[in-house]
Amino acid sequence: MLLTSFPAGPLQANCYFVAAGEGAPCAIVDPGMESFEAIQKVVDQHGFTVAAVLVTHGHFDHMWCAQDVAAAYDCPVWIHPADRHLLSDPMAAISGQSAAMLREQFAGIDMPEFGEPADVRDAVDGARIEVGELVLTVDHCPGHTPGTVMYRVDYPGPEPVSQVAFSGDFLFFGSIGRTDLTGGDHAQMQQSLRDKVLSLPDDVVVLPGHGQQTSVGREKATNPFLAELSA
Repeated sequence: MLLTSFPAGPLQANCYFVAAGEGAPCAIVDPGMESFEAIQKVVDQHGFTVAAVLVTHGHFDHMWCAQDVAAAYDCPVWIHPADRHLLSDPMAAISGQSAAMLREQFAGIDMPEFGEPADVRDAVDGARIEVGELVLTVDHCPGHTPGTVMYRVDYPGPEPVSQVAFSGDFLFFGSIGRTDLTGGDHAQMQQSLRDKVLSLPDDVVVLPGHGQQTSVGREKATNPFLAELSA
């Protein structure tokens, strides 16, 4: 398996690429702000065929370039139905005051004309997404947004790792996604953590939407939000 990534835009949202190997079909996870040119370079460098764009949730820093990438490579965009409307109106997930502040903060950045890509598919719980030889499974994890999902894929390498999980803003190194934004729900987040994290093997590697990678075992042992649930 080939995994690579880069942090995109001023909010440094991780954009990931996953493929069976060089020259294989790949999925791009969370093409965020100012990511399009960097995505093109990675695709050309590895000879990828872009098979899918996978969006973990509808916040703009994770799907800013989804429409452009889908159009350039003629591929579908996967997103949970509860967040699908944010493809066309990402500011609907942000309060009016916060949206105004962000527009001022990013005044020098060209704002795309957001809209649904030509081919949008439902990343519902349990869905299986084929990307060449790889199959990614969708876990619906509401709490950060109503449509937050993780994408998990089996890891075939020699390391003691069973799967890799792209967790977006659901689970971080030592923390979890915030629930105080529009659509956030702390009770749902706790239930999602119980159902979708505590049930996973410790050797699952977690690739979050911001910051460094971690593992399910490490988070079970040290993440205060998971310790609270276990207690």
